[in-house]
Amino acid sequence: MIFLKTEEEIELLRENNILVSQTLAEVGRHIKPGVTTKQLDKIVEDFIRSHGATPAFLGYQGYPASACISVNEQVVHGIPSDDIVLKSGDIVSVDVGTFMKGFVGDSAYTFAVGEIADDVRQLLEVTKEALYRGTAQAKAGNRVGDISAAVQDYAESFGYGVVRELEGHGLGRKMHEDPGVPNYGLRGRGPLLKEGMVICIEPMITMGNRAVVFERDGWTVRTRDRKPAAHFEFAVAIRKDGPDVLTDFGIIEQ
Repeated sequence: MIFLKTEEEIELLRENNILVSQTLAEVGRHIKPGVTTKQLDKIVEDFIRSHGATPAFLGYQGYPASACISVNEQVVHGIPSDDIVLKSGDIVSVDVGTFMKGFVGDSAYTFAVGEIADDVRQLLEVTKEALYRGTAQAKAGNRVGDISAAVQDYAESFGYGVVRELEGHGLGRKMHEDPGVPNYGLRGRGPLLKEGMVICIEPMITMGNRAVVFERDGWTVRTRDRKPAAHFEFAVAIRKDGPDVLTDFGIIEQ
């Protein structure tokens, strides 16, 4: 069931998603060679709790950490560990959720660690642009497939893979609500976008083949060919005159 949000509820979702953006900015300041993903997870948890919220991921369906931190060929849902030490040339996706005042925030950003290769930098730039192009289609009267096709067409024009097994989702009082928002599809297909819907758009794009493997830890998803993957995520409210982005990457990129 798709839940339409009131203006008051959208503002509570915005408050959560701004906090997520601030959390990503804080963790981004600490991303450097020699840092473990477990240390980054502690920063995420402490920052969220210090702002009066709860880490929405911690304990969600048994997930053991406050952030999903995925390095290089890990696409999403990487579990933070003392054994994963960042090094120059890595890329690291940090996916964070908050729960505050009855609503959830959810966003992800992929960071470069030190100097990264030009082809990897292009992967990040294209994945982020695919997010922007999908978001531009998130307006009342369009369909989910318009978002999906915009993401897929742009990413595939560079020869990249578009992960099929995972998708964006509705967002509200729960982390995952209807509708699903795939990163591939056909224009004019899928659920109708209506004013008051809030969705997460989150391209997961691979440098090589789109095939993925689900690791034995029950969470981590990596590319089958072990080539790098990037992941960016916005929370967006649907409006008649266009998308109302609740996430603020500007806070992160300052």
